[in-house]
Amino acid sequence: MLPSPHSRALYPYGDVESQSCSIRLPARRPVAQDMIDVDRHSASAYARPSEGRRRSRLAVHETSSAEPEKPRLLDRVRTALRSRHYSRRTEEAYVAWIRRYILHGKRHPMEMGAPEITRFLSFLAVDGKVAASTQNQALSALLFLYREVLELDVPWLDGLVRAKRPERLPVVLTREEVRAVIQRLDGVPRLMAYLLYGAGLRVLECCRLRVQDVDFATNQIVVRGGKGDKDRVTMLPVAVKRALAWHLESVREQHQDDLKHGAGWVELPTALVRKYPNAGREWAWQWVFPATRIYFHRETRQRRRHHLHESVLQRVVKSAVRKAGIAKRGTPHTLRHSFATHLLEENHDIRTVQELLGHRDVTTTQIYTHVLNRGPSGVRSPADGMPEA
Repeated sequence: MLPSPHSRALYPYGDVESQSCSIRLPARRPVAQDMIDVDRHSASAYARPSEGRRRSRLAVHETSSAEPEKPRLLDRVRTALRSRHYSRRTEEAYVAWIRRYILHGKRHPMEMGAPEITRFLSFLAVDGKVAASTQNQALSALLFLYREVLELDVPWLDGLVRAKRPERLPVVLTREEVRAVIQRLDGVPRLMAYLLYGAGLRVLECCRLRVQDVDFATNQIVVRGGKGDKDRVTMLPVAVKRALAWHLESVREQHQDDLKHGAGWVELPTALVRKYPNAGREWAWQWVFPATRIYFHRETRQRRRHHLHESVLQRVVKSAVRKAGIAKRGTPHTLRHSFATHLLEENHDIRTVQELLGHRDVTTTQIYTHVLNRGPSGVRSPADGMPEA
């Protein structure tokens, strides 16, 4: 007997009585109303019997116990990167390079090897004309794919040649040029530019500063999770203390207003959101430079405020350099280069400058001695003893 149209509408898989896994309950056993549930999107669906028949049996359809789908390759790459605590930007870069490699070879990486990798890297260098650092980043992504994700024993990977990185000198502004750039900035970008030049911060380190990282009593700034996921301490410029304190007062008023409207949450690092569920609304965890808009976080269903995006500072600094008439390629990172150079000009120890900048190796800091033309390699031009031209 076919079920009624009402039963067919509730059960989207056809004739429930003809299913091999249907279950018949004895007529003497009552069936509670709340046990009869219909969910078209669940793994099992319950069909109501027709109204003309006695409610004495229940047909249950269960999906076959199929094996879970194997995750896609790029999802496996993301999982491997996150389990090793790679940064979010490294994850984005590696996934992008692996995707380009697959599209270039038009085959699965398991079916490709050293010739395809060499051909892809040659394509980037010859046709794409990418920099050596970009080519090496692509190679690092492919090495991670084969060794960590696919787990292949590929000794030929060690024979791949990395591109030779040329030595480049950083762009450095003079003190007068730095002053001219900062004078053409207003509001929050002006404060951020002061910190980049006065504390040697990177752009993202400045954007991700939290209220608890600024210590006005000791004139210190604690950089949390900087490049290489390292913490360090640098100075808080006295010239910016008063303006920064006023800025934080306005940010606190904004945070109090967000709390009144059910918002006021910020993103917390790692798993602190589970350890301290309410820490995301505390004042100490708020961003020093918050964004102007609030967004809705779907996973936690919280109304959060992100930090100011780095592109805002990059755009206004580039415009300020152009308005100042400076014939240099000035960016926010140029202010960090100027910070290190001017400290070395004042004869500060290079090891101290290394710690303030957060460099792992002192050879990275020594590049600023070449900009100064001072130190062991500094010489005086023989033309300096001649009359001016």
